[in-house]
Parts: sequence; C-alpha cells; structure tokens
Amino acid sequence: MPINLGILAHVDAGKTSLTERLLYEAGVVDQIGSVDDGTTRTDSMDLERRRGITIRAAVTSLQIGDTAVNILDTPGHPDFIAEVERSLHVLDAAVLVLSSVEGVQPQTVILWRALRRINVPTLLFINKVDRGGADADRVVGQIHRRLSAAAVVLSRVVDQGRPEAEVEALPLDHPSVTESIAEADEVVMQAWIDDSEVDPERVEAALKRGVRQGDIFPVLFGSAVTGAGVTHLQEAITTLLPAAGQRSGATSATVFAVDHDDRGRRVWLRLWDGELAVRDMLRLASSKADRVTELRVSRPDGLAVARRARSGDIVAARGLSSARAGQVIGTPPPRRLPRFPPATMVAALEPVDPAQRGALFAALTVMGDEDPLIEPRLNEIDGTAEIRIHGEVQKEVVVAVLEERFGVRTFFHDTSVICIERVTGSATAIEEMDRDGNPYLATIGLSLEPGEPGSAVAFHPGIERGNLPASFITACEEGVRAALEQGLHGWAVTDCRVTMTASAYCPRQSHAHQSFNKAMSTVGADFRNLAPVVVMACLEKAGTEVCQPIERFELDSPDPTIQPLMSTLGRLGAITEFITGSSGYTRLTGFIPTARIAELASALPNVTGGEGVLTSRPDHYAPLHGEDFPVRPRAGVDPRDRALWFRSMPR
Repeated sequence: MPINLGILAHVDAGKTSLTERLLYEAGVVDQIGSVDDGTTRTDSMDLERRRGITIRAAVTSLQIGDTAVNILDTPGHPDFIAEVERSLHVLDAAVLVLSSVEGVQPQTVILWRALRRINVPTLLFINKVDRGGADADRVVGQIHRRLSAAAVVLSRVVDQGRPEAEVEALPLDHPSVTESIAEADEVVMQAWIDDSEVDPERVEAALKRGVRQGDIFPVLFGSAVTGAGVTHLQEAITTLLPAAGQRSGATSATVFAVDHDDRGRRVWLRLWDGELAVRDMLRLASSKADRVTELRVSRPDGLAVARRARSGDIVAARGLSSARAGQVIGTPPPRRLPRFPPATMVAALEPVDPAQRGALFAALTVMGDEDPLIEPRLNEIDGTAEIRIHGEVQKEVVVAVLEERFGVRTFFHDTSVICIERVTGSATAIEEMDRDGNPYLATIGLSLEPGEPGSAVAFHPGIERGNLPASFITACEEGVRAALEQGLHGWAVTDCRVTMTASAYCPRQSHAHQSFNKAMSTVGADFRNLAPVVVMACLEKAGTEVCQPIERFELDSPDPTIQPLMSTLGRLGAITEFITGSSGYTRLTGFIPTARIAELASALPNVTGGEGVLTSRPDHYAPLHGEDFPVRPRAGVDPRDRALWFRSMPR
C-alpha cells in the first residue's frame, strides 16, 4: 500500500529541494532540479520558478524499496495556508522540514499546529546541515520548547556547517533515544526503570507505536543538496510512518483540489475506502450526481490512465463538474475537515486593456472554481471585478496566473476590508399592483427587523404562505436576498428578519381560445424584480450601520519582547484578553480589527526579533461609529431609484 506523504516547511527551509532529492534517489529523475534555476518537478508555474516558492500543492510519486510514496509538496507561504490545510486532511503522514540555520520559524509553528489539530503522524527533518551557521543542538532545543517535548532525535551530524558534513544514525539502544522514548511510552519507561538496558526491539516497537499514534515525533538531520542523511530519512518513512490501509468497504474519498489543464477541469481525490472506476456515478454533498469519465492515478512516471483506482490512491478525475474542494464522497475517516471563513479583505482588479474585461471575467470564474475562497465578484455593467484575498503575495500570484494561463494583463487597486451592514431599526413598506408606476403584476408588502448577531438573513412568508403560490414566495425571497447583497452603503446587509405582510397577483389566464398570456398573468419575475424596491424602502426607513470585521488573534513571543509588543497592539486598537507564559514565551490572546492585521504582521519581526508567531481568524463584526466609515461603490442599478429600476428591469 502507498504512503500519502506531505512535505511542509517555512519558506526557504528546503522542502522542494528535499522532494527533488527523494525523486533523484528513487530514480524518478536523472538529475536534481534546482529551485534557484526553476527546474524543479513540482513547481510547475512560471511564478513558482521565478520566486522559488511553492504556490499550489503538487503531487508526485516515487518508490522506496517495496513502498510506493505519493508526495504532496505544499506551499510554505502563509498566504496559502488554505491550500496547505486542504492537503493535510488527505495525508497518511508528514515530514516537517526545518533549516538547521534559521531553526523554528513562525510559519513552522503554524504548520505544526495544523498537523496536530488533525493528528497527522509527523517526522521532523532538519535540513541544510552543510550550511555555514548550522547548529543542530540549538534547533533541537527550539523544537522541544516551541513544538513538542516528545521529539526524539534519531541521528547526529558530523562536521556540521561544512560542505562535507555527514549524518550518522543513532542506535535505538543509545541512552538518549531510549530515555526520550521512555518519557512517552509507559512500557519502555517501566523496563528502563527496572533495567537501564532496554531491548532494542521493544524500543523500536514503542517508537513505531508512538509515531503512528501521534505521541512521538522522530527528528532526523540531513542536507537535500548533498544528500547527507537522506538514506536515514527514506528508511524512517518506510518503517516508522503509517501507510494507507487496504479497505474494501463502500467507496469514500475527499476532494482536496480542483485545477484545469489543457484538456479541461480535473478533480483531485484521496480515495479512502473501496474502489472508483470510470463511468461510476458519484454524488458529492448535496450536488447532482456526475459520471467519472477519466481516471489518472499518481505513479512514479507521472499520472497514469487507469480504469480503476483503489483505496489509498491519489487520483485526478474528470467528469465531476459539480465537485468542489473540501467535499467528500461517502464517509471518510473521522478527521475534522477544514473550515475556512471567507477572507475579510477585498481587492479590485482591472485589465490593462479594457477590451479584455470579458476575458478577465471568464478567467476569474475558472480561478474561483479552483479556489472557492477568492469568491470573484463580477460586474459586467460597470466593468469591475473584485476578489477576496489573504495577503500581498496572493495578489502577485493572481496577476501572474491571469497573464500566464489566460493571457490577461491586470493590475490591483483599492484593497480594503470587507464590512457588513446591520439593520438598526424596524420598518415596513409596500408596493401595490397598478400603483405609483409599478409595472409588475404583483403586490409585495414586507417588514424588516434586526436579528441577533450571527443570525444571517431570515426570510418568512408570514400569512402569505397560504395566499400565494409557493413559486412566487420563492421568487420574492430570491429578490429580497439579492437586494440585501448591497445595503445603503454598498455592503451586504445581514443579521435581519424579513417577513411578507401583503401580496397580490393575477392568476394564470388567457384570451378566449388562446394559450397562456404573460401580459395578463403574474410570473415569478414580477415578484423577483419588485422585491428589491420594497426591501430598499424598508432599509431607508430602518437605517443601517456599517460594521468592520474583527479578528481573534493568538500571538506567541519571547518574554523580553512583551512590553514593546503590548504597546504595538495598543496603538493598533487591539484588545488583549488573556496572557499566559511557558518556556520563555508568552502567549497573548485577544481581538484586533482586520484592517490592522497587515500592519501588525509587518511590525512583528522588528518588535519580536523575528520570533513572534501570529495566527488570527475572523471572529465577529463591530460597528464603526462616526461619519468616517468605508462606502462600497454599488454594482448595477440602485432599486431606490424606482423609475430607473423599472426601466432597467422591464416586465
């Protein structure tokens, strides 16, 4: 059975170089690709080659002895943490790569926490032992303080910091190995207490058991450039890490990526149970069933066409048009699936050549299919496009992808936080048929009330449920929800209740001896197009307030840096709730406006000496008081201008 192995690291720790070394040692490639030269196998995008960073998770396979290994080379930059976490959930095990020069870095800690959240068995590989400034003992100390005390060192470096550095394996009966494993395993601990010389076979069994349960984390040293220590890493991968089990139950799989090649759309799946064959019909979540039209399974010589895939395989499938990243088939193992709140920053994007607006919209639609988190917002009326973003590097990637893949040169402007509007009062409004210029064969009365924070938009038919055909109620709700996507200040209105209070319509009818006549009969579009006018009238009466997103943050930093760090947080409007300390580090937990996160992240290296670790996630929205609040330009026609709306939305 294969091992589906993730290789993760902070930027520049050498994980892509390590992947190249493993491919070379396995005979998959004739020469080792260079990140600096842009010749690596897993970095396929031009931008990845130019910048020397991994942007999209890539799958490649190799053979180590009798074991097939599928490697997922994942991004190391924090802007792409969603890409990483989606990949983590399909892994059997992971190798976390650290630099023996830089040691444990902020993104290392973030990746470690992600691995521990879903309990992926993890091996740590300390790379670059041949580099000047390498200090194995210092890095091991950092691992024990900042990652886990259960890290067990299984090798040692000779002549570290020099090109001729070599790595030697420590025997399992070495006192340091036995003692470390005894601290995590009661059986070995008792044997060690009774007799200081513990049977190496018992130590090995405890090591394997602890690694696979997520209680012990082997530490190995090496150099991806020279190959030192890579043999020990290969042996550890095949003997210590768990392989995918052969399971013959009902088919289950996880979609971890969607991409497009020159033949169209591909869906990447990890198959957990059973088998998957060409022409199988699959249903993902509540989506319609799709037929598998092609299967390709990852193999050392590339993606091989297959009629059938089995549990444990990494598969690229075609035909699954409704599949989205994160969806599942059947019942995968009980791992907590990643839940990514939408990004709270939005950036406007325009083509350099205005004639390419249509091509830009089409390209962003494809990119939104591959990464749902960017949520493209396209407005063909005024020619603008917006996407949600997580950082500046992501913006650079989007521009590069649009030019390289789609031939559309673009530029960003107007990056801002995504606010919302909440209703501040209650109001009612009504638009009646054949009154005040209403061109639609419909009457709609609505009441609008504020809801509890987090309650979203609730629509109720009210007493009209029995007075109105269900299709017209649905059309009215669609119009209401569409109108609330842009409130009085241009932001989406949420956390409110909308109730129908009145309605009227013309039943289906026709002239004598003729077919259905739309001019005499109400259709769904009458309610769908009239509802926004009534909603906006309610909003004008009730009023709204603009609310900004607030992030909950966790910030770890060395104890001596806490005072200047607290000053920085105060200047940025953060509120600190809890302060805890351990092993020379202090953790601050609290809240900060999303708009100030980038400034905090930028200041952090200087304030904390490069050792601060910041993680944050959207938590809630808080009102922006005063007149200085952001206004979002409206896309399309404003329903408050009734005459223009009626002309733009003719019956």
